[in-house]
Amino acid sequence: MTWLVTGGAGYIGSHVVAALRAASMSPVVVDSLSSGHREFVPEGVPFVHGSILDADLVARTMLDHAVTGVIHLAGFKYAGVSVQEPLLTYEQNVTGTAELLKAMERAGVDKMVFSSSAATYGTPRADVVTEATPTQPESPYGESKLIGEWLIRDQGVARGLRHTSLRYFNVVGSGSPELYDSSPHNLFPIVLRALTSGKTPRINGTDYNTEDGTCVRDYVHVADLATSHVAAAQALAAGKALERVYNLGSGDGLSVRQIMTAMAQVTGIDFDPEIGPRRAGDPDRIVADGTLAARDLDWKMRHTVEEMVASAYDAQKRAAAAAA
Repeated sequence: MTWLVTGGAGYIGSHVVAALRAASMSPVVVDSLSSGHREFVPEGVPFVHGSILDADLVARTMLDHAVTGVIHLAGFKYAGVSVQEPLLTYEQNVTGTAELLKAMERAGVDKMVFSSSAATYGTPRADVVTEATPTQPESPYGESKLIGEWLIRDQGVARGLRHTSLRYFNVVGSGSPELYDSSPHNLFPIVLRALTSGKTPRINGTDYNTEDGTCVRDYVHVADLATSHVAAAQALAAGKALERVYNLGSGDGLSVRQIMTAMAQVTGIDFDPEIGPRRAGDPDRIVADGTLAARDLDWKMRHTVEEMVASAYDAQKRAAAAAA
């Protein structure tokens, strides 16, 4: 059973590749390396350097490797930057998904697991987000992910594509020390880079209506996330009925202050975070209910916050040593 992983050289994609191999499934990677890393693809895993915008290349890859399904993670993933780069975001995430679906149809591949985003919800009024929470995206990134879901849904109606889409908030940690989060925009690498360079991390606002006054968000370990992507692929391959969308979330979340405390404990670097004003529009608390995914996709939170931080710190140190 061979699955194509688009964006398989990226942070999340490389963990999905590892989880596929652990499940005795054969991954094939297509990645443009615009944000991925060639060294994240293990030896022995077929790698094609190219874009999902190239439907001919992707279709040939599927046929050459007898691909039976696709786990689609490739795309432009920076929500904040997408506001300044809407055309790039739509090209990569909407046109790219449409071209990928064309390639799948040409190659006769009829199963897809789509890496969507909790950004499709925007800023929900509910503290705990379920799959029934209205989608009201507030950035081109969130809009592009929602349109991607619609394209996949409509291809299911028109061509019998079997599919599901996975929505999640903040992905953290590392399942293997050589796989790290290199994003310039995510909280964990920002804080760890600050600490290891002698700078003081910053908290934006301590006057939220939460237990410690700082924002509460949903942080999930990347290896747990990868496990559920593979479980979804296995379910589709077995002909099981899945929901159109699933949330992968903790149900209770962690505050920014809790993250900072864990960072100090794990790294051994004692610090008092700088305190800045709250950012406009930031809600007090957003977490996702993962009940449906726990029922169908082997979803569970297997890591404590300290384990999340420790795994991210180990990977960050290894990357820094390799670059030195």
